[in-house]
Amino acid sequence: MEKLDLLCFAAHPDDTELACSGTILHHIHLGYKVGIVDLTQGELGTRGSAELRAIEAANSAKILGISVRDNLRLADGFFQKNRDSLTRVIEKIRQYQPEIILCNAESDRHTDHGKGADLVSEAAFLSGLIKIETYHNGVKQEAWRPKQIYHYIQDRLMKPDLVVDITPYFDQKMESIKAFSSQFYNPNNTEPETPISSLDFMKYVEGRAREFGRLINVTFGEGYTVKRPIGSTNLMDQL
Repeated sequence: MEKLDLLCFAAHPDDTELACSGTILHHIHLGYKVGIVDLTQGELGTRGSAELRAIEAANSAKILGISVRDNLRLADGFFQKNRDSLTRVIEKIRQYQPEIILCNAESDRHTDHGKGADLVSEAAFLSGLIKIETYHNGVKQEAWRPKQIYHYIQDRLMKPDLVVDITPYFDQKMESIKAFSSQFYNPNNTEPETPISSLDFMKYVEGRAREFGRLINVTFGEGYTVKRPIGSTNLMDQL
């Protein structure tokens, strides 16, 4: 086990890059260990393939400097919240014992995003129950429950409960997104166009980051929603 401070779950490879990679970069800069677990391989995507997206995900991981990137290989588009999928997420939470989890938007244009959010949220609770037994490499895992779950905001605009300043890391965030060259703007790609493959979509990503940044008086930000109130021990630390 390599304990992580922050663990990001994503329904598809590239979800984290689009929605929370600036937050990842910021916390790595602060000295925290961060990892990503992709729930699916994104095999139903119009462009690219599971094999190509795995290569792109590895390239992005290097740009981000994360400690680990896993993939649970649940069925893209068809995974459900059931005992098997919950157990597989629990195993990852217990393996990495994160203090904080970032995961998909609770409701979004792609149905996998809301399903992924629900799956990870429930698994995070169940992971703290000692009577649920899981094993990693033949060794029984300890129960573990993270302190908080933050849902990153994706395609649909929502009012954020929290915004993270990512201004120093915006350019690197965009590099990590562009690592998925099969999915986003690439003038040499001859595959069918999709809602995220146009040059305008990259302008949208920047516009969303500027919009969230504006809310906290910085240039670029990433927004999150939470189910449980955010606690603070020092109001002076808030922007």
